[in-house]
Amino acid sequence: MSPAALSLVALLVVIGASLTSRVNIGVLALALAWPVATFGAGWKADALMAVFPSSLFLTLVGVTLLFGIAQKNGTLGAIAQRAVKLGGQRTALLPPGLFLIACLVSTVGPGAVASTALVAPLAMSLGLAAGVPAFLIALMVANGANAGNLSPISAVGVIVQTQMTKAGLEGHEWTVWAANFVAHLLAAVAAYLLFGGLSLRGQARPCESVLPPLTSGMKVTLVMLLAWVASVLAFKLPPGLSAFAAASLLILWGTVEDGVALGAVPWTVIVMVCGVATLIGVLEKTGGMELFTTALAQFATPATGNGAIALVTGAISTYSSTSGVVYPAFLPAVPSLVQKLGGGDPLQLALSINVGAALVDVSPLSTIGALCIGALPTDQDPRPLFRNLMAWGFSMVIVGAVFCQLFIPLFTR
Repeated sequence: MSPAALSLVALLVVIGASLTSRVNIGVLALALAWPVATFGAGWKADALMAVFPSSLFLTLVGVTLLFGIAQKNGTLGAIAQRAVKLGGQRTALLPPGLFLIACLVSTVGPGAVASTALVAPLAMSLGLAAGVPAFLIALMVANGANAGNLSPISAVGVIVQTQMTKAGLEGHEWTVWAANFVAHLLAAVAAYLLFGGLSLRGQARPCESVLPPLTSGMKVTLVMLLAWVASVLAFKLPPGLSAFAAASLLILWGTVEDGVALGAVPWTVIVMVCGVATLIGVLEKTGGMELFTTALAQFATPATGNGAIALVTGAISTYSSTSGVVYPAFLPAVPSLVQKLGGGDPLQLALSINVGAALVDVSPLSTIGALCIGALPTDQDPRPLFRNLMAWGFSMVIVGAVFCQLFIPLFTR
């Protein structure tokens, strides 16, 4: 078997494992990349290690370390609580308010998973006390967190921008964010109209207790986060390296212990992303990407490419990791896919991959959906919410394909 075919088989094994098991597929990807590269393609070990995405690794560690500190010392939780209180006592405003809070927290850096972990428990507590259905609360929080997930300073946004740069599509950071935001906003509006949002008008939710004041450590952390965001957006400082600098200052200031801060870094996710990215690098260099895109091209034509690629990535993402498998595997394939299709807009295909894979992540099989279920109070039966989120997640495979086919072209004009 040729090195190209071996590398493609290895990728399919990794995708299959991500669909059927709980193994960290980053470890599996690295384990398979080694024999494919060294024995199949005749590489030396140094050549394989050079494919490892060291820049992406440092960026992910830096960004997640900084926001891990802000989470562990209570800063992000305190901000979320204050944002909820600003909404007053009108119950009808609570669901859209939860969407906006989750979106804002996700946009400024932590990403969807961390934002859901922060906002979902608070949202379930407030929402259920005010009579908001748990399903509606979960959809507001999950879609809000996902809506901000692809900002250029979030952990997942960094992954997407890195892969798009490899595909020759750099410089579209806020277009990526906008397309993803609009798709999830429309999903949230539909959920609000379908699942009880209008019936909440005229109701008042319980008064909230007085919030404790921000500690000095929280204030320092908040200032440091704002300074970091400004430096990345205004002065184009590298987000990962500047995040290491900010994190080290916060640790030296005593806002959190260094062991606690390092423990907040999602190492399993980072290993997953970097491991798959390494295998994709082998795939590209051995010619396996050509075989991969040839197979993908069988599903579409230039006219239907956006919807078809969104359908494929959405279906895979329902069971697999969006950031760890779908984005690293599909985004680098965009230029070759356009060539195989005989036409199409590379940016539109990339945006369709992003949106199609993300919309399904409210499923309870995803981390975000599971966090929403886990945030339910212990006296609540989780089974109805599980079933509803499962049905919604599967329906988003079709909804995402339709959205991308009809509306993604509007973001590239």
